[in-house]
Amino acid sequence: MESALFSEWLDRFSNYLRMRNYSPRTIRKYEQTIQRFARYAWLRQHSSPDLVNFDEESLNTAPLDADVNVSAALITDFFSSLSEGRDYKPKTFHRMISTLSSFYRFLYAQGVVVANPMLGVERPRIKNQELKYLKHSQVIRLIKSIPDERDRLIVRLIYATGVRVSELCSINIEDIDFEEQTIRVKGKGDKIRMVFIDAETLDLIDQFIGNKIEGPLFVGQQGNHLSPRTVQHLFRKYAPPGITPHKIRHSYASELYRRSKNLRVVQENLGHSSIKTTEIYLHTDIEERKRVYQQYFPLSNGKDGMLDRSDQEWR
Repeated sequence: MESALFSEWLDRFSNYLRMRNYSPRTIRKYEQTIQRFARYAWLRQHSSPDLVNFDEESLNTAPLDADVNVSAALITDFFSSLSEGRDYKPKTFHRMISTLSSFYRFLYAQGVVVANPMLGVERPRIKNQELKYLKHSQVIRLIKSIPDERDRLIVRLIYATGVRVSELCSINIEDIDFEEQTIRVKGKGDKIRMVFIDAETLDLIDQFIGNKIEGPLFVGQQGNHLSPRTVQHLFRKYAPPGITPHKIRHSYASELYRRSKNLRVVQENLGHSSIKTTEIYLHTDIEERKRVYQQYFPLSNGKDGMLDRSDQEWR
């Protein structure tokens, strides 16, 4: 197979991401990760085989003209060199690995590489990956404790629908279908999806908007949409320490999955493009674990009679 260069295929990959409506900020982050890896690959392809680590200046100035056909071992060496040079968080490594995985899936689909080297790269473990979140009863108590009508409705709406803060702030009144009990929201990359909402929350929205039939649901300065910063501020004002809008979204996902056991529905409701992203929201809480243990483990339910038989034999 003829050599293919990062400098050529990075531009094509960026155009592919734009076609899929990725945000400019996300595309920029993808490009930065791939450029850094391309420079590392070029240095490896033009240096002694024993040299696997390079100084920062070399990594910043090396050309992007490396061959995209690389081994999983070279990619692993790249991440090892990064961890030695800077104290990257595991989540940062996950993001970079996901970027290169997307890039190489694209190359494989285009027939540029004969195999995807990312399949042989292990992801670093993230300790304490489970996010702190509130259970259903705790969220309800939080909502009831908020005296301001608007602020109370904002928190309830995040929990009722699982929307992101940016999605919440961009909701218009005309996006709400009171008959179908749905809200049209604009997610990441301007992707549109429908979220479901309960009748009681809809009644509260109806009371809140009065006779208005269009415009921002939550109005900020100069009649514009409310800013995400304002929502973050009200959480700092009312919520327990560490509880953010994202954690309430987490509570929504955890409760919906715990009761339905339908991961695909949770994924679509949250607007995740990959089901792997959804998996971090799932919990098997301690009460459920205790119930299952007591119900099904033979020593716990005492149904096998082992202790009685053993006791007789020992006598």
